[in-house]
Amino acid sequence: MSTMFQPGDINGMKLANRFVRSATWEGMAADDGACTPKLVDLMVSLAKGGVGLIISSHAYISAEGQAGPWQIGVHKDELIPGLTEMTAAVHDNGGKIVMQLAHAGYFAFAQLTGQTPMAPSNVEGFAKGSRREMSTEEIQGVVQAYGAAAARARQAGFDGVQIHSAHGYLLSQFLSPAFNQRQDEYGGDIRNRARALLEVLKEIRRVVGSDYPVLVKINCQDFIENGLQAEDSVQTAKMLVENGIDAIELSGGVLVGGKLSPSRMGIKSEGKEAYFQNEARSFKSQIDVPLILVGGNRSIQVAEHLIDEGVADYISLSRPLIREPGLINRWQSGDLSRATCLSDNMCFGPAMKGEGIYCLTEERERKRK
Repeated sequence: MSTMFQPGDINGMKLANRFVRSATWEGMAADDGACTPKLVDLMVSLAKGGVGLIISSHAYISAEGQAGPWQIGVHKDELIPGLTEMTAAVHDNGGKIVMQLAHAGYFAFAQLTGQTPMAPSNVEGFAKGSRREMSTEEIQGVVQAYGAAAARARQAGFDGVQIHSAHGYLLSQFLSPAFNQRQDEYGGDIRNRARALLEVLKEIRRVVGSDYPVLVKINCQDFIENGLQAEDSVQTAKMLVENGIDAIELSGGVLVGGKLSPSRMGIKSEGKEAYFQNEARSFKSQIDVPLILVGGNRSIQVAEHLIDEGVADYISLSRPLIREPGLINRWQSGDLSRATCLSDNMCFGPAMKGEGIYCLTEERERKRK
């Protein structure tokens, strides 16, 4: 049996294989962040399609942290019934699902929140409009909000939670010198810059207990000027492990101008896949919790090699599963051809129009036939 189809375990969460659906924004939630039947159906298609672990779309943990329209929320108790429908549907179809908890910070959507986005520091050059530096009291408020959101996720039946600390979201901003220029205990060296993230982890762990899976998504590097560097990221990972994190999903880059850098476009060969694998090797040699690697994974052959070589323990995919939610079952059935995703990012166009995310390229190809 392929390594990719061997079972896994993350703090007691039993997984059928080594494939993870990495979180994305689907643009399918209601205006108030509530779960919708369309979003439930998408998660069910991933469960039926053979994904070992589904990580939900990034859910905003407090109203001022919303990143964009039609984003799912977990910031109030009224959302729990809809989220419960999602988890029940996934479980009924044999899947496991973890909720990603997020706060956009600097990149919060002011037109929706009605508030000036708050950030570790009031730096310029990353987005238009004003920003304001968070007070220590506001940082503690966000820490508490993460804990409350994790409690709601557990109540709604999620198998675990993932802290979003990558791609320039709030906790990623605290880690990055480009965004964090504070002079207090939350700024300066990496131990201080990691303080907010570690406080969030401790609060979540306090709320959900030691037997509930808590994962984190972090950048290996920011790949921007004065951004988080690999050495500091590894140190952060070590601190997370010391404080009880159960698994780390490794990504990279910061969302600036609507795009992540480095480019995620045009992954047409195996040589362009798994573009964070070198950083993953460094991480894996220094941490002893499961490592999930995301970033340009398109073929089972490369995925299997990464697992067999000990570069990672799980392989994450996002865009390929937008086009082919049944991709994992296809590979398990013996059709080992590459994912049909062209990495053109056309899938986000419909979501920005309020139609929800789907593979626009596939639809155009179908119409031409």
